[in-house]
Amino acid sequence: MQANTMTSGQLAVRLAIYFACVIGLFLFIVTLTPWATFVPIGGHDLDLPGTTQNFIDSLQSAEPRSIVVWESALEITLVLTTSLTGTIMLMIPITWMYMATKHAGGYRKNFVVALIVLPICATTIVLLIQDSLALAFGLAALVAAVRFRVDLEDALDGIYVFAAICVGLASGVGYLGVAVVMTVFFCFASVFLWGIDYGANPVEEARRAKKLAKLEQPRGDTDARR
Repeated sequence: MQANTMTSGQLAVRLAIYFACVIGLFLFIVTLTPWATFVPIGGHDLDLPGTTQNFIDSLQSAEPRSIVVWESALEITLVLTTSLTGTIMLMIPITWMYMATKHAGGYRKNFVVALIVLPICATTIVLLIQDSLALAFGLAALVAAVRFRVDLEDALDGIYVFAAICVGLASGVGYLGVAVVMTVFFCFASVFLWGIDYGANPVEEARRAKKLAKLEQPRGDTDARR
């Protein structure tokens, strides 16, 4: 059964099982495996390597620093991989929530894909910016330029975009644990409000039903009326 055809109760159960598995996996890695230092749950301070030539020079040096550089590069790679993997895992239930709540009115497949890809970019950007004020202003200008090229059909779509950015930012600064808690609260709050039909407006529902009826009308009937 797909997430977009589920009821609120079925989706809540699916979310509970998924989050239990994700949190259980995190706890297993942190407590019972030697990979705990590579899981940025409570923040990290990465010393990103410099240019390729600097990296090669350090490897060719006879000093023990070459070993440290290798270990540092491996550590950075593992932390980045863990951060990006955790970002994708947290965005999957958010997309389930989006598809379920937007199923009646329709949604765009590309937007669902963008919700998963967007936080990956946000995580990487945060790691690149770090403490650079110039890069931060450059990012703000880039986001402002992209915003004028994106058309959101519903105000709720903007909330999901903001949630994706929050997950990406939290993962980028190394607080993957904060991203987990935020995602759990976001999904269950959304499924609860959707289940009780909070804020329902009869006028809006009638307008939506009329729009769906018009879209589902056979093309032959439309041509005949013309």
